[in-house]
Amino acid sequence: MRRLTVRRERFPMRGVFTISRGSRTESEVVVAEIAADGITGRGECVPYARYGESVENVVAQIEAQAPALAAGLGRRELEEALPPGAARNALDCALWDLEAKEKQVPVWRLAGIPEPKPVVTAYTLSLASAATMGEAAAANAHRPLLKIKLGGEGDIARVEAVRAGAPRARLIVDANEAWTPEMLPEYLPALARLGVALVEQPLPAGRDEALARLAHAVPVAADESCHTSADVAGLVGRYDVVNVKLDKTGGLSEALRLVRAAERFQLGIMVGCMVGTSLAMAPALMIAGMAAFVDLDGPLLLARDRAHGLVYEDGRVHPPVRELWG
Repeated sequence: MRRLTVRRERFPMRGVFTISRGSRTESEVVVAEIAADGITGRGECVPYARYGESVENVVAQIEAQAPALAAGLGRRELEEALPPGAARNALDCALWDLEAKEKQVPVWRLAGIPEPKPVVTAYTLSLASAATMGEAAAANAHRPLLKIKLGGEGDIARVEAVRAGAPRARLIVDANEAWTPEMLPEYLPALARLGVALVEQPLPAGRDEALARLAHAVPVAADESCHTSADVAGLVGRYDVVNVKLDKTGGLSEALRLVRAAERFQLGIMVGCMVGTSLAMAPALMIAGMAAFVDLDGPLLLARDRAHGLVYEDGRVHPPVRELWG
C-alpha cells in the first residue's frame, strides 16, 4: 500500500529577492513523498500567491489525496482529482520518481524522451535600481545568460546598466506583468538595440491584446498567460514563446503535453521555475533540452540546497543524480 507524507520546508535566500510584485528573503516549499515497499518517490512544489495558492491550501490539497493514493491513484487519475497547480505538481513528480525507482528505469526513458544533457541556464538578477543591477551584472558577467527582473518605469535604464556591467552575456528580461501597452512601442525596440533576446510577460495576463497589434522587435514569452496545453491556441499572434513551469502545469505529465502543443503551433519553448530547491528543478530538466531558453536557477538563489543537489558549473546545470530524483 502506498503511504503519503507531506511536509513544508523553508530555505533562506542569499539576499532579498525582488520582482515587480514584492520582495522576500526565503522560499517556503512543500514536499510530497509517496512510499511503497521500501521505495520512496519525491516531488517538490512552490505555492504561488499570484495563482491563489498558499502553503496551507496546497498542503491540504495534497493530504486529501492520501486515501486515493493508498488505493492506487496514478498520474492519469491525479489529473482528474486535482487542477493544474503546485499541489498536483508535487504529487505528479513524486509518482514519476516512484515508478522510475520501482522499475529501475530513468524517468526520461519512461516518458519516451531524449536523455537530458547539461544545459545553459539563466541566472536571475533581482529588481533594484539601475546602479545596483549594474553592479550585480558585473559580479555575474562570467555567466552566459542573465535574466533581469523589471518593474515598469526606469526599465530601460536598468537594462542599459546591466548591459554595461555584462557586455558579453546573453540577456532576457522579465516584467512580471508590470508594463502598460503604451510602453511597448518604446521599450521593445530599445531592448532590441541592447541585444535582449527575450521579454517575458510584459503585460498583465488577460489584458495582453496590445501584443497582437504591433511587431515584436524582441520575441515575447507568455508566462502568467500560459499554464497548460489548453492555453496555447489562444496565445498565437500575441506571443512567440511559452514559459513552461511545472508549478503551473501541475507536473511533468502536463508539461510534456504543453511542449508538444507549443511545437504544433510553432511557438518557442522556455523552461522556467519558481524559487525552489534542486528537487523542484530536477523534473523540469527532463524537458530542458527541448527549450530555446532555460531558467532553472532556483537553487543558486538560495543560501543552501538539499542533499544530492544539482551541479551548476560554467553557467550550465547538469541532470539530477538518482539519489535526488528520477
